[in-house]
Amino acid sequence: MSTAGKHRELRARPAPRQGVSSKLFYGMFAVLFATNAATGLAFYMSGDLARILGEQNTSVITAYEDRLSQMRVEIDRLHSRVYAQAGDINMQLQEVVQQQDVLLEQQQLVRALVDKAGQMGIASLPVPSLPTLDDPTDLLATTDALNLMLTETDAVMTSIADTASSRTETIASELNSLGIYPGQLSSELSIGGPLLPAASGPEARDMLITANHVMSALLRYNTARTSLEQAPVHLPLAENSYRQSSGFGNRSDPFTRSPAFHSGLDFAAPTGTTVLAAGEGRVIFVGSKSGYGKTVEIEHPSGLLSRYSHLSAYLVEIGQDVSTGLPIAKVGSTGRSTGPHLHFEVRKGDQALNPKRFLDVGNRLRAQLG
Repeated sequence: MSTAGKHRELRARPAPRQGVSSKLFYGMFAVLFATNAATGLAFYMSGDLARILGEQNTSVITAYEDRLSQMRVEIDRLHSRVYAQAGDINMQLQEVVQQQDVLLEQQQLVRALVDKAGQMGIASLPVPSLPTLDDPTDLLATTDALNLMLTETDAVMTSIADTASSRTETIASELNSLGIYPGQLSSELSIGGPLLPAASGPEARDMLITANHVMSALLRYNTARTSLEQAPVHLPLAENSYRQSSGFGNRSDPFTRSPAFHSGLDFAAPTGTTVLAAGEGRVIFVGSKSGYGKTVEIEHPSGLLSRYSHLSAYLVEIGQDVSTGLPIAKVGSTGRSTGPHLHFEVRKGDQALNPKRFLDVGNRLRAQLG
């Protein structure tokens, strides 16, 4: 039967006896309060959810806190209205039917969170469907059905938050090992807002805590993912298009045959093989360097620099912003080279770092995060 049909059927029924037990009444009172809390949450958060999850700055966090403050006022208003109606069982029964629309709003918020998590590669539990209430006047059955849905919904949101938090910690740990420390990855974000009294019902409190936890977890994970994209930890050549021909550190120089320090990794590949940006950043050098031949350098937001040398052609220009995996050059054998290959370096200031450590981190994270 449609929701409209249920409304008409309910209005046509005679009012129930006033002898409904206090136990059922107070159980219904708790459900009404919980679902009204969900209404406030959906009304005040669902419209701006994509914007809140898609941006990363202080103004967004402040706006989010303002939404919570406004929501708190709305929940208090709804609670007062329900309390005033506590003596009228008929109105309580009408509210039960109306809660179907309220729960639909809540489901829109949960699905928005699930969709956003899915876009970030986080699979979640199925979103519970709105329960079918064969007899809305059966307060006990209605209470049980709605409570079950709220419990299952909470499980969905908690699973998203837990997965996002776990992945964030994994990324942060790996990047920290490279001396990269992404900002705002602490579980306690720097947020503020007015001091408000705690909700009077456990359902409202739990709903606010869960929603805040999910939002914070997704924001932190998005920051971690962005930091990972900006780090030079991604392969500079497509898989199966090369073989590693020389490592980082001391080696026998190919020209003098005497010991010499090699400041990067060499990847032997055919001339013309496409070279890819190992991380997001800005091109700061395109040209020839002594010994390196044709070279491209990218500065990354972390302050690291990646260098690509012995090229045959350039595909970018100075000042260009590049994303991870963007084609930037072609393999060649210019400069001090014995054959076509890519010389890849990662540098911090004047210091050359071992690129293998960076690429190993990228490989591990790809395997763990999918």
